[in-house]
Amino acid sequence: MNQASILAATLLLLSGVPTIAQTNLPKMTVVSVGDGDTLRVRNQQGQPVTIRLACVDAPELKQNPWGQQSKARLQQLLPVNQSVQVRSIERDRYKRLVAEIFVNNRSVNLTMVQEGQAVVYRQYLQGCNSTKNQFLQAEADAKGKRLGFWNQSQPTMPWDFRRGKQSTQETTRAPQVQQCDLSYPDICIPPNSADLNCRDIPYRRFKVVPPDPHGFDRDGDGVGCER
Repeated sequence: MNQASILAATLLLLSGVPTIAQTNLPKMTVVSVGDGDTLRVRNQQGQPVTIRLACVDAPELKQNPWGQQSKARLQQLLPVNQSVQVRSIERDRYKRLVAEIFVNNRSVNLTMVQEGQAVVYRQYLQGCNSTKNQFLQAEADAKGKRLGFWNQSQPTMPWDFRRGKQSTQETTRAPQVQQCDLSYPDICIPPNSADLNCRDIPYRRFKVVPPDPHGFDRDGDGVGCER
């Protein structure tokens, strides 16, 4: 292994985020985000391409509020006209390109799992064999911290939801106590949780509405954890 390879491997272990081993991954431009694991891009030939994020599965949009939150977070990570690098894996039965998306050498797929905005799609994890353990560890950490989708007592996995196998909690849902603090509409922070600061959460640059109990918006501009 040459010195460059050793350095890349070291950075990979230290960061916990897959870096791009190849230097020739095609670049594409984000056109839109459909939900928490699908998007449209334009390739270098100007052709539109629909991409399904590989190895992960985001809550369905009808799984309120988790699906909408996942979509909103992916839109933050991949705004329109964002340049991305694409590691293609295969085509699914809907003719979508199944791929891992990178921005500044960081895997967006893994970031979504780390933040609890998507879960590991074990049935299709072979597409990420070289980083499988990172995906599984990221999910375990998010689940332990009750981030995003994991901030519920009986989560219904997206694939079960699509098959109609909703949990008893979801199928008999009645008006419940708000599970997310209304001061932070873009993300899900449990209400009445212990005092947090920006070091305690993975989110950055999210909307803040008074009273902002955790003081994330230090300069009062309506945006939390800007750094």
